[in-house]
Amino acid sequence: MKLLENVNLDCLSELIHTLSLTTGSCRLQLKLESYSCKMTGDDKKLLRQITNTSEDTGLQALSPPNLGYGYHSPTVTGQEQDACSTRTFHCLVSTLNASFRPDYDFSNAKSEEFCRIPNLNTVIEDIHNIFYTSLGDSFCDIKEHLWNTIDKEIGLQECSFYSYNSDLDSDPYGHCLWYFNFFFYNKKMKRILFFSCQAHPYGDNMSEDGEEDVYYSGTEMGSSDVEY
Repeated sequence: MKLLENVNLDCLSELIHTLSLTTGSCRLQLKLESYSCKMTGDDKKLLRQITNTSEDTGLQALSPPNLGYGYHSPTVTGQEQDACSTRTFHCLVSTLNASFRPDYDFSNAKSEEFCRIPNLNTVIEDIHNIFYTSLGDSFCDIKEHLWNTIDKEIGLQECSFYSYNSDLDSDPYGHCLWYFNFFFYNKKMKRILFFSCQAHPYGDNMSEDGEEDVYYSGTEMGSSDVEY
């Protein structure tokens, strides 16, 4: 995976971080990054590793998305388990490795630690709910710019959407008040946009004393029309 430089995404991350320091209820640490899915040498090695340890089906089982607040809320009874291609799963893991290296290595992550988000509206609703709660009315001034910038980079209407479910012990989300992360995968463009946010108490620069109060909202909206 190769990081694609985008000044507008960098500025958005810094803007939201700054808003959290001046008007928010907690300090927000963001990653808003775009990656090419063109494989490096390490990516090819990881793909061989995943292929060698997988059943010969070409598919990787995903966890069903958790609906409502909390990544660790009970799974809906009888909900059908989703799946993605081995190549897609490899791209998700490679994105995490590229974003958090050298501090964390996700090469041994299981496909069940990821889920597919039903549609774009669900992603937008989740992010809006979280940022409104954290930033208040100041988020209203930037939300349209946020989605327009993301859309220009990744082509939202052509994307599929995924999320990583932290185990809270051995990854970067283990010491925060709450977090979210979403992968916007545009297969046609061979590109992934990674949008991650962690919330930390003010003054907790090392993020070591955060409460395990993980926040996630995933109520599916019935319409496929997108409203920012």
